[in-house]
Amino acid sequence: MPLSTPAPREMRHRRTIQCSGYRRADGMWDIEGYLLDVKTYDFPSHGRGEIKAGEPFHEMWIRLTVDEEFLIHDVEAVTDNGPTSLCGAVASDFNVLKGLHIGKGFNRRVKELLGGVHGCVHLVDLLGPIATAAFQTLYSTREAKAATDPNRSRPPIIDQCHALASDGELVKLYWPQFYTGP
Repeated sequence: MPLSTPAPREMRHRRTIQCSGYRRADGMWDIEGYLLDVKTYDFPSHGRGEIKAGEPFHEMWIRLTVDEEFLIHDVEAVTDNGPTSLCGAVASDFNVLKGLHIGKGFNRRVKELLGGVHGCVHLVDLLGPIATAAFQTLYSTREAKAATDPNRSRPPIIDQCHALASDGELVKLYWPQFYTGP
């Protein structure tokens, strides 16, 4: 069901974020994110002159290479377009993410390492959707392994949303040992 019909309006900005997850031949996983911002009007930009309507204002990529435990082994960040010629200079600083685990506290740690003048707010923001895409990408592989473990731990997705409440029908169906309802 789409949103309701809005008031008359004019689009001024569009941000597109796309994330993709890949299983590599070497057993690792690549999680890639792409961010694109475009405006519907021309405007001046330091270092780029005038940016025309429809041209990329921001166009950035990040690839995290992770293992099945969400440990980051490699990072690549690229800024194809930014509002200034200085924007791409910070891309190599994202290598500080190597060795971090994607999981609880990840976004906080990323902001500690790459927040403010130590990073790029747009690339930092892109890491949130990339982290989510990593969980989505590896879910079936990790769940298949966990399902065969008689001592499996409680799946971390339980109680993370309404549909996966520990006392709900989906938990009762898929993880009855962790069901807390009547």
